Amino acid sequence: MQSEKLNLDVFDQKILAVLARNGRISITDLAQEIGLSKSPTQARLRRLEGDGAILGYRALLDPIRLGLNHVAFVEVKLSDTREAALQAFNQAVAEVAEVEQAHMIASNFDYLLKVRTGDMNSYRRVLGEKISALPHVAHTSTYVAMEAVKEIGLDNVT
Repeated sequence: MQSEKLNLDVFDQKILAVLARNGRISITDLAQEIGLSKSPTQARLRRLEGDGAILGYRALLDPIRLGLNHVAFVEVKLSDTREAALQAFNQAVAEVAEVEQAHMIASNFDYLLKVRTGDMNSYRRVLGEKISALPHVAHTSTYVAMEAVKEIGLDNVT
């Protein structure tokens, strides 16, 4: 579903940039950082939330410190690509906790998944018991990441 692009002025853009770095910043500090007083900053923030520019706030967890340092990218080819099959796959893949991202791709395969687990054995179980069992999956190919060079929220991962 495509939404209408928002018209954002320089202050709106500054608010979004600051919040992307620090979602817990106080309204007073945010106002000071963008160069407006507190009331107009708060009004702009509420408008950005209401307009859907800000989807929410959450903690960024460090998957490495949580023992989830195995990343695999999985190409998925479906046996059926009619709309009902795509919707069934989309709904089912959203329920697989180990799948961090799922993208429909214009290629010789249908989806690219980013899967995060603790180790290769855990990944093999997820692939065999969860991903391969998703609706209409005909074939998968796995690419294991050796190192995260750039990953949002994990700037210093080694």
